[in-house]
Amino acid sequence: MPETAWFNAVARLRARREPGVLVTVASVRGHAPRDAGAKLVVGARETWGSIGGGNLEAVAIDRARELLDDPDAKPVLFETALSDKAPYERGVQCCGGKVTVLLEPLPVVPAVAIFGVGHVGLELARILARHDLELHLVDSRPAQLADERLAALSDAVANVQVHRVPLLPEIILGELPPGTHVLIMTHDHAEDVALCDAVLRGGDLGSIGLIGSAGKWARFQRMLAEGGHDPSAIARIRTPIGLAEITGKEPATIAVSVAADLLLTFERERSAARS
Repeated sequence: MPETAWFNAVARLRARREPGVLVTVASVRGHAPRDAGAKLVVGARETWGSIGGGNLEAVAIDRARELLDDPDAKPVLFETALSDKAPYERGVQCCGGKVTVLLEPLPVVPAVAIFGVGHVGLELARILARHDLELHLVDSRPAQLADERLAALSDAVANVQVHRVPLLPEIILGELPPGTHVLIMTHDHAEDVALCDAVLRGGDLGSIGLIGSAGKWARFQRMLAEGGHDPSAIARIRTPIGLAEITGKEPATIAVSVAADLLLTFERERSAARS
């Protein structure tokens, strides 16, 4: 596989939000079909690249797919001898060497959408960008998403996707992957309530957080009820957001609180998946 092809395959899985496993020939002793460093990317239905074919590759694919359903899967190594006298699972391969193979799980990462990249939203984006996740930034104000303002995210670990939407930012909801955690913190209460309404009508999203005061939430509850949402649906929206124990009002403090609470949500999701 060309040097960048495995990277493209991993990016393809990420874009489709499908789990995968990166398979690498870690070391070779003696003769083997491929040298150390050869890579294979394994998805649930497809593979890309090759580590040499035959029993070696078939066993690697089988073991890789065993990891796909494990949300806590860790990288593993296995060694196999390429000899007609060695035990084999999927055909004889008699090159004569020994190969160590590394399997590295490529999980589907959490997705978060921040609607409103003001003082708090930008601080929150800076924190979340340091984590392995898919981060969507949405704002109706072009200046809030100017390249120079987002320069602090240039070395992000996260896959940051910027959505500049002059009108009706709620249309972005339809572009978000299933299970996306939504945080509503725009500059405009009218935008906020429109987003709350759209999220509740929009189906398969994750947690919903709304920044604001008790008075704001009381008005929103009344407006959402008048819009046809029942109490159980409205209760999906959590406000205030963040950890109750952190009471500071500085943008950076609120951002730390919200990020910590969100990380706890991710942990709860992983725990539920294990169960």
